[in-house]
Amino acid sequence: MSGSENGTQLEQLLDGAQNGKLTRRQFTQAAVATGLTVAGASSLWSTSVQAATPKQGGTFRVGLHDANTGDTLDPALVNSEFTSEMNFAIRNNLTELPPDGSVIGELASGWDASADASSWTFHLRDGIQFHNGKSLTANDVVASLNYHRSKDSKSGGKALLDGVTDIKADGNNVVISLGSGNADLPYTLADSHFSVCPSDGEGKIDVSGVGTGAYVVESFNPGVEATLTKNKNYWKKGRGHFDGVHFVGLPDSTARQSAIVTGQVDAISDVDLKTAGLLDKNVNVIVDSVASGAHATLPMFMNTAPFNNNDVRLALKNAINRKSVLKLAMRGYGTIGNDQPIGPTMPYYSEIEQRHYDPDKARFHLKKAGMDSLNVDLSAADAAFGGAVDVAILYAEEARAAGINIKVVREPNDGYWSNVWMKKPFSVSTWSARPTPDVMFTIAYKTGAEWNESFFSNARFDKLLAEGKGELDNAKRKELYREMMIILRDEGSTVIPFFRNRVSARRSNVMHEKEINGDKPLDGNRAAERWWFA
Repeated sequence: MSGSENGTQLEQLLDGAQNGKLTRRQFTQAAVATGLTVAGASSLWSTSVQAATPKQGGTFRVGLHDANTGDTLDPALVNSEFTSEMNFAIRNNLTELPPDGSVIGELASGWDASADASSWTFHLRDGIQFHNGKSLTANDVVASLNYHRSKDSKSGGKALLDGVTDIKADGNNVVISLGSGNADLPYTLADSHFSVCPSDGEGKIDVSGVGTGAYVVESFNPGVEATLTKNKNYWKKGRGHFDGVHFVGLPDSTARQSAIVTGQVDAISDVDLKTAGLLDKNVNVIVDSVASGAHATLPMFMNTAPFNNNDVRLALKNAINRKSVLKLAMRGYGTIGNDQPIGPTMPYYSEIEQRHYDPDKARFHLKKAGMDSLNVDLSAADAAFGGAVDVAILYAEEARAAGINIKVVREPNDGYWSNVWMKKPFSVSTWSARPTPDVMFTIAYKTGAEWNESFFSNARFDKLLAEGKGELDNAKRKELYREMMIILRDEGSTVIPFFRNRVSARRSNVMHEKEINGDKPLDGNRAAERWWFA
């Protein structure tokens, strides 16, 4: 038998053992038959089978790169890594996104939709309780979703529910009606903003941190730390393995790396890519690099001069060396971007002509705008992502060849999202992956969306977005999204240089399931719920 055949057989044996289909004796006998020694088979069982079996206990300590003193547990305002991790640890949504990119029920056991996708009925699971002992009801879900729909809502998820005309309870079901079809609604409801909170029976919800999740909030010091304890009545089987969770805000990348190396924390988000290779050589640390639709953005306010001129925007898009930025600033941990937010890992992705670094073309567009040169400020901080300042500096250096002078303004990490993002007209930002193009476009590019960070507005784009939302023919839908991708590439007000891998680190005794979700950092923000100690 060849070595490759042996390897395939061992992989099959490991899958069987990890899924509980083989006892240790059966695994050892079969592994020896492939050529392993008894000692080798025993070692493989210990490291790959026993370690892959979830264990209960311990306090999971996590160092997070994005934490702010203005953080809040209000689900409408969740936007930092710290609060996103907490939100999924203490609360649940109607639906959940597993690592394979599909959508499954969480608080909902299932759902039905009308033929035109304009009416959806979500069936709630029975016997679920909030941390305070209150039983989950359909009224809690209705109030939690309507919280984002109010006229004065500042929720980052408000735009996602724009098409909803009514949400009502029907026994133990939640019925959502829309003015037009939305084939992505189950995906949409997995968004972090739409976690379910207890209601008072009159439509008001408790946003203090009470949820149905795997952990209960013991203390929360915004931007600094939070302590959670195990919810002993957690309803989801095979989840919530730790006795407790301790989140720590560590915006400084050196501090995060030191903490994981010395064992002060068990996992960290957003590894400093300059030292990721060296960190991976530490026998006590494992670096995880997962491809995702997460991407870096450099939004330009479309309603503010000089960015209200598309030729200026095109000049800036042609003046960035995407390959250079990805290689030098991101150490290759990602893929080239093309000024639109739909990456190769996302559904409905289409190949469109790639834009490349072209100083001559940038100068051409400057001249069309009536300029011989351009001077702009670019705000940046590593709070956006590790290497954000490096990206800005590299961009500035290479843009000079096009007659573009970019002054990099180094902003403080603390308060970056409240004081700089959507406040300064040209900045460095970052986006987590979204499950579908509709969600990404609706949140960040639809005219008037709460998180439309560049204030982009395009009538044709909005029309296509409305058409695509209810289109059940996947081929037609893909074509609509392709045109929208092209509009953003050629007329949009955001430079998107690359898609980022999710690069995190964990101590070698921290285990996870076979696949890690790259949708958001640390297993889709669900490491606290999904991981365990060996």
